[in-house]
Amino acid sequence: MKYIVSLLIIETLTLFTLKDIVKIRSARVTFLTFIIHFILSIWLWGLLIKALAYKSFFDNPEHISLLMNFTGVICAIVVPRLLLIVLHYTGRLFRIRKGGYVKWLTYSGLTISILIFSVITFGTFYTRFNFITENVEIKIKGLNNDLDGLRIVQLSDLHLSAFYNHSKSLRGVMDRVNALKPDLILNTGDFVTYGWREFDSFDTILSVAKSRYGNYAVMGNHDFGTYHPIFTEADRDNNVLIINNKVKASGYTILNDTNTTVKIKGAKIGLIGIITKGRFPDIIHGNLGKALSGLDTVDLKILLSHDPNQWQTDVVSKTDIDITLSGHTHAMQMGIYTKIFRWSPAKYIYPHWNGLYTQGSQAHYVNRGLGLLAIPFRIWMPPEITLITLKREDD
Repeated sequence: MKYIVSLLIIETLTLFTLKDIVKIRSARVTFLTFIIHFILSIWLWGLLIKALAYKSFFDNPEHISLLMNFTGVICAIVVPRLLLIVLHYTGRLFRIRKGGYVKWLTYSGLTISILIFSVITFGTFYTRFNFITENVEIKIKGLNNDLDGLRIVQLSDLHLSAFYNHSKSLRGVMDRVNALKPDLILNTGDFVTYGWREFDSFDTILSVAKSRYGNYAVMGNHDFGTYHPIFTEADRDNNVLIINNKVKASGYTILNDTNTTVKIKGAKIGLIGIITKGRFPDIIHGNLGKALSGLDTVDLKILLSHDPNQWQTDVVSKTDIDITLSGHTHAMQMGIYTKIFRWSPAKYIYPHWNGLYTQGSQAHYVNRGLGLLAIPFRIWMPPEITLITLKREDD
């Protein structure tokens, strides 16, 4: 109820603010201003009413999409309105004796509000679907000649409810993956955000992507039902079983704290998978020792570890794993993305937040994900398909 009251107050104060702004404008400008305001308000209140009236399972993809869209509307409409109100009424406070308001404060608030709305709208309707293929070359000293030129596609963090009503976009991604002619497809987890129902029938679409030597995946922390608000421990256990079956139906072999050997011509690759549980900052990693147990002598070891922070704590300088693949960060779904410079606030939480990192002979790649978490937009930080090509480097 307090949220509804807060929204009503913001709605009312926004109307008074707009009235002050347009009172000396033409009738056409006034009409257009209030029409835009009411359209945005109808959008906001319509989503709120729909969310409050929702009665089915919490983790239905429709519901998760609805909650995410409502959060996006709060960011795009309510936050800018609140900013405008604060600046406008601060100006009125400064002019309390003379009357009126400080125009530069009000118009600064209006300009910033329009900018925020525009950026979020662009991020919602364009950037989130602007899938970028990152071509990465990893050089490995003494790499078996049969692995030289091997093509690995990494996918991560699909959060499938983000593709509710956008299944064609996901199918397009799978077609793009196939066009890359991968030898291996490796998925580093977070297929869902809350629960197994988000998977819906997306396994049919995911199974379209195929590679020459197989598809492999691990479970991310969201896949364990950690964030579902009403799951019991029994529900979470059942959730994991169902998601595992859904992932298998999607064409993947699951590596949960285990390993497998893939034979490629005369070479062998050891694929190791580690589970990730918990929530930030209390992330729980699986048993890497158990995951490595029984692995025969191989020419190359690749670890699928959802959380990139595990590389520093458990992998580098402590194992002979050649390549570690991670996701999890989403690159915070916002930042600066150019060919020569990249930055995201994610770097302050995850030192390895996106891209290729090396230390000695060990490499770590962090994928910024395909889907969305919490908010329905990406700001200058497009979703990613990673194509890794292995290259032999002579000793």
